[in-house]
Amino acid sequence: MKRSRKSVRTKASALPTLRFEDARLTSFAGLIVIGQLWTRLLLKARLQKCFRHLSRGKVFDRATLFLQLVVHLVLGYRDLRDAAHYQDDPLVQRVLGLKQLPDAATLSRMLKEADATSVAGLRQLLTELVLDRLGALALPRLTLDFDGSVQSTKRRAEGTAVGFNKKKKGARSYYPLFCTVAQTGQVLNFLHRPGNVHDSNGAHAFILQCVQIVRDKLPGVIVEVRMDSAFFSDEIVAALQAAGVEFSISVPFERFVELKQMIERRQRWQAIDDEVSYFETEWKPQSWPRRFRFLLIRTRSKQQQKGPVQLDLFVPYEYGYEFKVTVTNKELSVAAVIDYHGGRGSQENVFGELKTQCQMDYIPVRTRAGNETYLLASLFAFNLLRELQMQLAPPTRTTTRKRSPLWAFEQVTTLRRTVLLRAGRLSRPSGKLVLTFCAGKQLKERVLKIYHALAA
Repeated sequence: MKRSRKSVRTKASALPTLRFEDARLTSFAGLIVIGQLWTRLLLKARLQKCFRHLSRGKVFDRATLFLQLVVHLVLGYRDLRDAAHYQDDPLVQRVLGLKQLPDAATLSRMLKEADATSVAGLRQLLTELVLDRLGALALPRLTLDFDGSVQSTKRRAEGTAVGFNKKKKGARSYYPLFCTVAQTGQVLNFLHRPGNVHDSNGAHAFILQCVQIVRDKLPGVIVEVRMDSAFFSDEIVAALQAAGVEFSISVPFERFVELKQMIERRQRWQAIDDEVSYFETEWKPQSWPRRFRFLLIRTRSKQQQKGPVQLDLFVPYEYGYEFKVTVTNKELSVAAVIDYHGGRGSQENVFGELKTQCQMDYIPVRTRAGNETYLLASLFAFNLLRELQMQLAPPTRTTTRKRSPLWAFEQVTTLRRTVLLRAGRLSRPSGKLVLTFCAGKQLKERVLKIYHALAA
Protein backbone atom coordinates (compact mmCIF):
# COMPACT_ATOMS: atom_id res chain seq x y z
CA MET A 1 0.00 0.00 0.00
CA LYS A 2 1.37 3.39 -1.03
CA ARG A 3 1.60 5.97 1.77
CA SER A 4 2.06 9.73 1.69
CA ARG A 5 4.92 11.46 3.44
CA LYS A 6 2.51 13.49 5.58
CA SER A 7 0.74 10.38 6.92
CA VAL A 8 4.04 8.84 8.08
CA ARG A 9 6.17 11.69 9.49
CA THR A 10 5.54 13.97 12.46
CA LYS A 11 7.13 17.12 13.81
CA ALA A 12 6.51 16.17 17.44
CA SER A 13 9.79 15.43 19.21
CA ALA A 14 9.02 16.00 22.91
CA LEU A 15 9.43 13.00 25.19
CA PRO A 16 6.52 12.12 27.50
CA THR A 17 6.50 12.90 31.22
CA LEU A 18 7.11 9.86 33.44
CA ARG A 19 4.39 8.72 35.83
CA PHE A 20 4.13 5.60 38.00
CA GLU A 21 0.80 4.43 39.40
CA ASP A 22 -0.95 1.23 40.40
CA ALA A 23 -2.87 0.62 37.18
CA ARG A 24 -2.86 -3.19 37.53
CA LEU A 25 -0.51 -3.54 34.56
CA THR A 26 1.28 -6.80 33.82
CA SER A 27 4.27 -7.58 31.62
CA PHE A 28 3.31 -11.26 31.36
CA ALA A 29 -0.29 -11.28 30.11
CA GLY A 30 0.31 -14.51 28.19
CA LEU A 31 0.90 -16.29 31.50
CA ILE A 32 -2.89 -16.69 31.67
CA VAL A 33 -2.64 -19.70 29.32
CA ILE A 34 -0.11 -21.36 31.64
CA GLY A 35 -2.54 -20.90 34.54
CA GLN A 36 -5.29 -22.45 32.42
CA LEU A 37 -3.04 -25.43 31.64
CA TRP A 38 -2.33 -25.95 35.35
CA THR A 39 -6.06 -25.95 36.04
CA ARG A 40 -6.64 -28.53 33.32
CA LEU A 41 -3.91 -30.81 34.72
CA LEU A 42 -4.94 -30.26 38.41
CA LEU A 43 -1.26 -29.51 38.91
CA LYS A 44 -1.35 -27.64 42.22
CA ALA A 45 -3.38 -30.34 43.98
CA ARG A 46 -1.03 -33.03 42.67
CA LEU A 47 2.02 -31.04 43.78
CA GLN A 48 0.64 -30.69 47.31
CA LYS A 49 0.76 -34.49 47.65
CA CYS A 50 4.52 -34.38 47.01
CA PHE A 51 5.05 -32.17 50.09
CA ARG A 52 2.35 -33.45 52.46
CA HIS A 53 4.89 -35.23 54.69
CA LEU A 54 6.52 -31.86 55.50
CA SER A 55 5.09 -29.32 57.93
CA ARG A 56 3.04 -26.65 56.20
CA GLY A 57 4.64 -23.20 55.98
CA LYS A 58 3.19 -20.42 58.09
CA VAL A 59 2.53 -18.18 55.07
CA PHE A 60 3.47 -19.98 51.83
CA ASP A 61 2.90 -23.68 51.21
CA ARG A 62 5.65 -25.58 49.43
CA ALA A 63 3.53 -26.51 46.41
CA THR A 64 2.96 -22.80 45.69
CA LEU A 65 6.67 -22.05 46.13
CA PHE A 66 7.57 -24.83 43.70
CA LEU A 67 5.04 -23.46 41.22
CA GLN A 68 6.68 -20.06 41.51
CA LEU A 69 9.99 -21.67 40.59
CA VAL A 70 8.30 -23.14 37.50
CA VAL A 71 6.88 -19.70 36.60
CA HIS A 72 10.32 -18.17 37.25
CA LEU A 73 11.85 -20.51 34.67
CA VAL A 74 8.97 -20.30 32.19
CA LEU A 75 9.41 -16.52 32.10
CA GLY A 76 13.13 -16.94 31.37
CA TYR A 77 14.69 -15.95 34.72
CA ARG A 78 17.67 -17.80 36.20
CA ASP A 79 19.02 -16.58 39.55
CA LEU A 80 16.61 -16.72 42.49
CA ARG A 81 17.24 -13.02 43.11
CA ASP A 82 15.67 -12.29 39.72
CA ALA A 83 12.28 -12.89 41.36
CA ALA A 84 12.40 -9.21 42.38
CA HIS A 85 11.74 -8.26 38.73
CA TYR A 86 8.15 -9.56 38.86
CA GLN A 87 7.52 -9.16 42.59
CA ASP A 88 4.57 -6.77 42.08
CA ASP A 89 3.15 -8.20 38.87
CA PRO A 90 -0.60 -8.74 39.45
CA LEU A 91 -1.04 -11.59 36.97
CA VAL A 92 1.86 -13.63 38.38
CA GLN A 93 0.29 -13.18 41.82
CA ARG A 94 -3.14 -14.25 40.56
CA VAL A 95 -1.86 -17.32 38.67
CA LEU A 96 -0.12 -18.48 41.87
CA GLY A 97 -3.15 -17.63 44.02
CA LEU A 98 -1.29 -15.03 46.12
CA LYS A 99 -1.69 -11.37 47.04
CA GLN A 100 2.03 -11.03 47.68
CA LEU A 101 4.88 -13.05 46.21
CA PRO A 102 7.64 -14.57 48.36
CA ASP A 103 11.12 -13.10 48.07
CA ALA A 104 14.30 -14.85 46.98
CA ALA A 105 15.22 -15.75 50.58
CA THR A 106 11.96 -17.70 50.98
CA LEU A 107 12.55 -19.61 47.74
CA SER A 108 16.12 -20.39 48.77
CA ARG A 109 14.95 -21.60 52.19
CA MET A 110 12.39 -23.89 50.55
CA LEU A 111 15.13 -25.46 48.41
CA LYS A 112 17.44 -25.92 51.40
CA GLU A 113 14.64 -27.66 53.35
CA ALA A 114 13.84 -30.07 50.49
CA ASP A 115 14.35 -33.76 51.28
CA ALA A 116 14.62 -37.04 49.38
CA THR A 117 10.91 -37.89 49.87
CA SER A 118 9.68 -34.68 48.24
CA VAL A 119 12.21 -35.11 45.41
CA ALA A 120 10.96 -38.66 44.81
CA GLY A 121 7.36 -37.41 44.77
CA LEU A 122 8.18 -34.68 42.25
CA ARG A 123 10.01 -37.15 40.01
CA GLN A 124 7.02 -39.49 40.11
CA LEU A 125 4.64 -36.64 39.21
CA LEU A 126 6.92 -35.57 36.34
CA THR A 127 6.74 -39.12 34.97
CA GLU A 128 2.97 -39.36 35.51
CA LEU A 129 2.30 -36.21 33.49
CA VAL A 130 4.33 -37.54 30.55
CA LEU A 131 2.66 -40.97 30.76
CA ASP A 132 -0.79 -39.35 30.83
CA ARG A 133 0.02 -37.72 27.50
CA LEU A 134 1.40 -40.98 26.06
CA GLY A 135 -1.70 -42.83 27.24
CA ALA A 136 -3.91 -40.35 25.36
CA LEU A 137 -1.84 -40.86 22.20
CA ALA A 138 -2.15 -44.69 22.41
CA LEU A 139 1.00 -45.25 20.36
CA PRO A 140 1.89 -48.84 19.40
CA ARG A 141 5.62 -48.09 19.71
CA LEU A 142 7.59 -45.87 22.09
CA THR A 143 11.22 -44.76 21.78
CA LEU A 144 13.32 -43.97 24.86
CA ASP A 145 16.68 -42.18 24.56
CA PHE A 146 19.23 -42.30 27.40
CA ASP A 147 22.16 -39.94 27.88
CA GLY A 148 23.84 -37.81 30.54
CA SER A 149 24.37 -34.05 30.71
CA VAL A 150 26.82 -32.10 32.88
CA GLN A 151 25.71 -29.45 35.40
CA SER A 152 28.75 -27.38 36.38
CA THR A 153 29.11 -25.09 39.38
CA LYS A 154 31.78 -22.92 41.02
CA ARG A 155 30.49 -23.66 44.51
CA ARG A 156 31.04 -26.76 46.64
CA ALA A 157 27.52 -28.13 46.59
CA GLU A 158 26.64 -31.40 48.29
CA GLY A 159 27.08 -34.39 45.98
CA THR A 160 29.17 -32.58 43.35
CA ALA A 161 32.58 -33.86 42.23
CA VAL A 162 35.30 -32.99 39.73
CA GLY A 163 34.98 -35.17 36.66
CA PHE A 164 35.27 -35.03 32.87
CA ASN A 165 34.04 -31.62 31.76
CA LYS A 166 35.26 -30.48 28.34
CA LYS A 167 33.77 -26.97 28.65
CA LYS A 168 34.71 -26.11 32.24
CA LYS A 169 37.73 -28.23 33.12
CA GLY A 170 38.29 -28.76 36.82
CA ALA A 171 34.84 -27.48 37.83
CA ARG A 172 32.71 -29.42 40.28
CA SER A 173 29.55 -30.80 38.75
CA TYR A 174 26.59 -33.16 38.77
CA TYR A 175 26.13 -35.63 35.93
CA PRO A 176 22.46 -36.74 35.84
CA LEU A 177 21.34 -39.46 33.43
CA PHE A 178 18.14 -38.55 31.55
CA CYS A 179 15.47 -40.63 29.85
CA THR A 180 13.60 -38.72 27.13
CA VAL A 181 10.67 -39.79 24.96
CA ALA A 182 11.39 -39.28 21.26
CA GLN A 183 7.72 -39.02 20.19
CA THR A 184 6.90 -36.06 22.50
CA GLY A 185 10.38 -34.63 23.14
CA GLN A 186 9.75 -34.64 26.91
CA VAL A 187 11.91 -35.81 29.82
CA LEU A 188 10.39 -38.94 31.38
CA ASN A 189 12.78 -39.44 34.29
CA PHE A 190 16.34 -38.84 35.46
CA LEU A 191 18.98 -40.38 37.72
CA HIS A 192 20.92 -37.83 39.75
CA ARG A 193 24.68 -38.55 40.05
CA PRO A 194 27.93 -36.79 41.01
CA GLY A 195 30.12 -35.44 38.24
CA ASN A 196 32.95 -37.98 38.54
CA VAL A 197 31.03 -41.09 37.41
CA HIS A 198 31.04 -42.84 34.04
CA ASP A 199 27.99 -42.50 31.80
CA SER A 200 26.95 -46.08 32.52
CA ASN A 201 27.13 -45.74 36.32
CA GLY A 202 23.75 -46.92 37.64
CA ALA A 203 22.40 -47.04 34.09
CA HIS A 204 21.47 -50.74 34.08
CA ALA A 205 18.87 -50.51 36.85
CA PHE A 206 17.65 -47.07 35.74
CA ILE A 207 17.02 -48.19 32.13
CA LEU A 208 15.05 -51.26 33.21
CA GLN A 209 13.10 -49.14 35.71
CA CYS A 210 12.05 -46.68 32.99
CA VAL A 211 11.05 -49.53 30.66
CA GLN A 212 8.95 -51.13 33.41
CA ILE A 213 7.25 -47.83 34.30
CA VAL A 214 6.21 -47.38 30.66
CA ARG A 215 4.94 -50.95 30.37
CA ASP A 216 2.96 -50.74 33.60
CA LYS A 217 1.15 -47.62 32.36
CA LEU A 218 0.92 -48.65 28.68
CA PRO A 219 0.54 -52.44 28.50
CA GLY A 220 1.19 -53.88 25.07
CA VAL A 221 3.35 -51.01 23.82
CA ILE A 222 6.57 -51.93 22.00
CA VAL A 223 9.50 -50.24 23.78
CA GLU A 224 12.68 -49.42 21.90
CA VAL A 225 15.86 -47.84 23.29
CA ARG A 226 18.75 -45.85 21.77
CA MET A 227 22.08 -45.14 23.47
CA ASP A 228 25.62 -44.06 22.68
CA SER A 229 28.82 -46.08 23.09
CA ALA A 230 29.20 -45.26 26.79
CA PHE A 231 26.39 -47.73 27.52
CA PHE A 232 27.84 -50.59 25.47
CA SER A 233 28.29 -53.54 27.82
CA ASP A 234 27.31 -57.19 28.04
CA GLU A 235 25.23 -56.44 31.15
CA ILE A 236 23.03 -53.80 29.48
CA VAL A 237 22.72 -55.54 26.12
CA ALA A 238 21.79 -58.88 27.72
CA ALA A 239 19.28 -57.21 30.07
CA LEU A 240 17.52 -55.41 27.20
CA GLN A 241 17.42 -58.61 25.15
CA ALA A 242 15.98 -60.58 28.07
CA ALA A 243 13.36 -57.86 28.71
CA GLY A 244 12.18 -57.99 25.09
CA VAL A 245 13.26 -54.41 24.37
CA GLU A 246 14.36 -53.41 20.88
CA PHE A 247 17.64 -51.50 21.04
CA SER A 248 20.47 -49.93 19.08
CA ILE A 249 23.71 -48.99 20.83
CA SER A 250 26.85 -47.39 19.41
CA VAL A 251 29.95 -49.56 19.79
CA PRO A 252 33.37 -48.19 20.85
CA PHE A 253 34.99 -50.37 18.19
CA GLU A 254 38.45 -48.90 18.83
CA ARG A 255 38.57 -51.10 21.96
CA PHE A 256 38.08 -54.32 19.97
CA VAL A 257 40.95 -55.45 17.76
CA GLU A 258 38.72 -57.97 15.96
CA LEU A 259 36.32 -55.27 14.75
CA LYS A 260 39.18 -53.06 13.58
CA GLN A 261 40.64 -55.98 11.66
CA MET A 262 37.26 -56.74 10.06
CA ILE A 263 37.05 -53.15 8.82
CA GLU A 264 40.65 -53.11 7.54
CA ARG A 265 40.34 -56.44 5.71
CA ARG A 266 36.93 -55.77 4.19
CA GLN A 267 37.06 -55.31 0.42
CA ARG A 268 33.38 -55.42 -0.60
CA TRP A 269 31.03 -52.93 1.08
CA GLN A 270 27.32 -52.76 0.25
CA ALA A 271 26.30 -49.23 -0.77
CA ILE A 272 23.25 -47.46 0.64
CA ASP A 273 23.90 -44.24 -1.29
CA ASP A 274 26.87 -42.35 -2.75
CA GLU A 275 28.36 -41.68 0.69
CA VAL A 276 27.29 -44.50 3.04
CA SER A 277 28.12 -48.19 2.73
CA TYR A 278 28.13 -51.09 5.19
CA PHE A 279 28.45 -54.75 5.98
CA GLU A 280 26.97 -56.65 8.90
CA THR A 281 27.95 -59.68 10.93
CA GLU A 282 26.82 -61.83 13.82
CA TRP A 283 29.60 -61.24 16.36
CA LYS A 284 30.37 -61.03 20.06
CA PRO A 285 33.32 -59.99 22.23
CA GLN A 286 35.13 -62.99 23.70
CA SER A 287 33.60 -62.58 27.17
CA TRP A 288 29.98 -62.40 25.94
CA PRO A 289 27.84 -65.54 26.07
CA ARG A 290 25.92 -64.98 22.80
CA ARG A 291 26.20 -63.23 19.45
CA PHE A 292 24.33 -60.13 18.31
CA ARG A 293 23.82 -58.25 15.07
CA PHE A 294 26.67 -55.77 14.49
CA LEU A 295 26.46 -53.19 11.70
CA LEU A 296 29.78 -51.78 10.47
CA ILE A 297 29.21 -48.53 8.60
CA ARG A 298 31.54 -46.25 6.72
CA THR A 299 30.74 -42.73 5.50
CA ARG A 300 32.71 -40.91 2.82
CA SER A 301 33.72 -37.47 4.12
CA LYS A 302 36.09 -34.62 3.38
CA GLN A 303 39.39 -34.67 5.22
CA GLN A 304 40.58 -31.54 7.01
CA GLN A 305 43.66 -29.83 5.60
CA LYS A 306 45.99 -29.55 8.60
CA GLY A 307 49.17 -28.44 6.87
CA PRO A 308 49.99 -25.03 5.33
CA VAL A 309 47.93 -24.14 2.26
CA GLN A 310 49.01 -21.87 -0.60
CA LEU A 311 45.94 -19.73 -1.15
CA ASP A 312 46.93 -18.81 -4.73
CA LEU A 313 46.84 -22.46 -5.82
CA PHE A 314 43.86 -24.74 -6.31
CA VAL A 315 43.78 -27.39 -3.55
CA PRO A 316 41.33 -30.22 -4.26
CA TYR A 317 39.43 -31.83 -1.40
CA GLU A 318 40.81 -35.07 -0.08
CA TYR A 319 38.22 -37.69 0.82
CA GLY A 320 38.42 -40.39 3.44
CA TYR A 321 36.08 -42.51 5.51
CA GLU A 322 34.54 -42.25 8.95
CA PHE A 323 33.62 -45.56 10.56
CA LYS A 324 30.87 -46.40 13.02
CA VAL A 325 29.69 -49.66 14.53
CA THR A 326 26.24 -50.29 15.99
CA VAL A 327 24.85 -53.32 17.80
CA THR A 328 21.12 -53.94 17.52
CA ASN A 329 18.46 -56.61 17.80
CA LYS A 330 16.06 -54.81 15.44
CA GLU A 331 15.10 -56.77 12.32
CA LEU A 332 14.92 -53.76 10.02
CA SER A 333 17.03 -53.07 6.96
CA VAL A 334 20.45 -51.57 7.59
CA ALA A 335 19.38 -48.23 6.09
CA ALA A 336 16.37 -48.11 8.43
CA VAL A 337 18.52 -48.92 11.47
CA ILE A 338 21.02 -46.19 10.53
CA ASP A 339 18.22 -43.63 10.26
CA TYR A 340 16.64 -44.85 13.49
CA HIS A 341 19.87 -44.68 15.47
CA GLY A 342 20.81 -41.32 13.95
CA GLY A 343 17.59 -39.86 15.34
CA ARG A 344 19.24 -39.78 18.76
CA GLY A 345 20.46 -36.30 17.87
CA SER A 346 17.05 -34.85 18.79
CA GLN A 347 17.89 -35.49 22.46
CA GLU A 348 20.79 -33.05 22.21
CA ASN A 349 18.29 -30.40 21.08
CA VAL A 350 16.24 -31.11 24.22
CA PHE A 351 19.34 -30.70 26.42
CA GLY A 352 20.25 -27.50 24.59
CA GLU A 353 16.85 -25.92 25.25
CA LEU A 354 16.81 -27.13 28.86
CA LYS A 355 20.15 -25.45 29.54
CA THR A 356 19.76 -22.23 27.59
CA GLN A 357 16.02 -21.57 28.07
CA CYS A 358 15.01 -23.44 31.25
CA GLN A 359 18.27 -22.98 33.23
CA MET A 360 18.86 -26.69 33.83
CA ASP A 361 22.58 -26.06 34.35
CA TYR A 362 22.10 -23.65 37.30
CA ILE A 363 23.05 -24.82 40.82
CA PRO A 364 21.25 -22.46 43.27
CA VAL A 365 22.01 -23.93 46.75
CA ARG A 366 24.52 -26.13 48.54
CA THR A 367 22.20 -29.07 49.36
CA ARG A 368 21.77 -31.95 46.94
CA ALA A 369 18.00 -32.28 47.46
CA GLY A 370 17.55 -28.54 46.90
CA ASN A 371 19.48 -28.66 43.63
CA GLU A 372 17.47 -31.69 42.51
CA THR A 373 14.29 -29.74 43.27
CA TYR A 374 15.45 -26.82 41.12
CA LEU A 375 16.38 -29.27 38.34
CA LEU A 376 12.87 -30.74 38.58
CA ALA A 377 11.37 -27.25 38.31
CA SER A 378 13.27 -26.72 35.04
CA LEU A 379 12.07 -30.11 33.74
CA PHE A 380 8.48 -29.28 34.72
CA ALA A 381 8.74 -25.91 32.94
CA PHE A 382 10.05 -27.53 29.74
CA ASN A 383 7.60 -30.45 29.75
CA LEU A 384 4.63 -28.18 30.47
CA LEU A 385 5.49 -25.90 27.56
CA ARG A 386 5.63 -28.96 25.33
CA GLU A 387 2.32 -30.18 26.80
CA LEU A 388 0.78 -26.77 26.12
CA GLN A 389 1.54 -27.14 22.42
CA MET A 390 0.29 -30.74 22.31
CA GLN A 391 -3.02 -29.67 23.87
CA LEU A 392 -3.77 -27.38 20.94
CA ALA A 393 -3.83 -29.79 18.02
CA PRO A 394 -3.46 -33.48 17.12
CA PRO A 395 -0.06 -34.75 15.96
CA THR A 396 1.12 -33.17 12.73
CA ARG A 397 3.52 -36.01 11.83
CA THR A 398 3.43 -39.76 11.64
CA THR A 399 6.15 -42.01 13.01
CA THR A 400 9.30 -41.62 10.93
CA ARG A 401 12.35 -43.83 10.67
CA LYS A 402 14.30 -41.35 12.80
CA ARG A 403 11.45 -41.26 15.38
CA SER A 404 11.13 -37.49 15.12
CA PRO A 405 8.66 -35.80 17.52
CA LEU A 406 5.05 -36.11 16.37
CA TRP A 407 4.59 -32.34 16.66
CA ALA A 408 6.64 -29.54 15.07
CA PHE A 409 7.37 -27.86 18.41
CA GLU A 410 8.17 -24.19 18.73
CA GLN A 411 11.26 -23.43 20.76
CA VAL A 412 10.77 -22.18 24.30
CA THR A 413 12.20 -18.76 23.41
CA THR A 414 9.72 -18.37 20.51
CA LEU A 415 6.72 -19.28 22.66
CA ARG A 416 7.94 -16.98 25.40
CA ARG A 417 8.46 -14.02 23.05
CA THR A 418 5.25 -14.37 21.03
CA VAL A 419 2.76 -15.34 23.77
CA LEU A 420 3.98 -15.08 27.36
CA LEU A 421 5.90 -11.80 27.53
CA ARG A 422 3.01 -9.56 26.51
CA ALA A 423 1.74 -6.38 28.16
CA GLY A 424 -1.76 -6.38 29.65
CA ARG A 425 -4.01 -4.74 32.21
CA LEU A 426 -6.23 -6.30 34.89
CA SER A 427 -9.49 -4.44 35.55
CA ARG A 428 -12.95 -5.03 37.01
CA PRO A 429 -15.65 -3.40 34.86
CA SER A 430 -19.06 -4.11 36.46
CA GLY A 431 -17.27 -6.24 39.06
CA LYS A 432 -16.01 -8.82 36.53
CA LEU A 433 -12.26 -9.48 36.34
CA VAL A 434 -10.95 -8.79 32.82
CA LEU A 435 -7.45 -9.14 31.36
CA THR A 436 -6.92 -6.70 28.48
CA PHE A 437 -4.19 -7.28 25.90
CA CYS A 438 -2.85 -4.67 23.51
CA ALA A 439 -4.69 -4.73 20.20
CA GLY A 440 -3.21 -7.03 17.56
CA LYS A 441 -4.98 -9.50 15.29
CA GLN A 442 -2.23 -12.13 15.32
CA LEU A 443 -1.82 -12.01 19.11
CA LYS A 444 -5.59 -12.13 19.63
CA GLU A 445 -6.02 -15.19 17.43
CA ARG A 446 -3.07 -16.98 19.04
CA VAL A 447 -4.08 -16.37 22.67
CA LEU A 448 -7.77 -17.13 22.12
CA LYS A 449 -6.95 -20.35 20.30
CA ILE A 450 -4.76 -21.56 23.20
CA TYR A 451 -7.12 -20.38 25.93
CA HIS A 452 -10.28 -21.90 24.41
CA ALA A 453 -8.51 -25.18 23.61
CA LEU A 454 -7.42 -25.53 27.24
CA ALA A 455 -10.81 -24.46 28.60
CA ALA A 456 -12.75 -26.91 26.39
